[in-house]
Amino acid sequence: MSEKKEPSVLDGFKAFLMRGNVVDLAVAVVIGAAFTNIVNSVVKGVINPLVGAIGTKNLDSYSSCVKGPCEKAADGTYTSGVMILWGSVLGATLSFVITAAVVYFLMVLPMSKYLARQEARRKAKEGTHEIIEVTELEVLKEIRDELVAQRGSGRNEP
Repeated sequence: MSEKKEPSVLDGFKAFLMRGNVVDLAVAVVIGAAFTNIVNSVVKGVINPLVGAIGTKNLDSYSSCVKGPCEKAADGTYTSGVMILWGSVLGATLSFVITAAVVYFLMVLPMSKYLARQEARRKAKEGTHEIIEVTELEVLKEIRDELVAQRGSGRNEP
């Protein structure tokens, strides 16, 4: 009796790590983390000053007191009242929109155009190959028909 050895947990984990999509995901996370610094710099260096032209440069300072009176302590915490810090939400939203736009226009759109061109080239190559095959097939049929015609006419002669 032969026993089948079950794969160990470590073997399964190793197989999981060696999959291509896990490595791709790890690379994407690392690049995304580095890209976050770029986006944050753009927001702090470009967007916030543009918003600051009509208000303050720090979006985090925009807030509204819902239930007053709102009192702020020296350390920046609110001791009374209910504050809605909508400026920080606006800053995070702008960061997200900028990140999404950059990822789309610099990564997704060019890659989809590249893949579409590759697919068109592949289809064109297949189409040319099929036309050649059909043409060769037609030539072979004509040769066969000609040979049959020659044999047929040769048998009827004395």
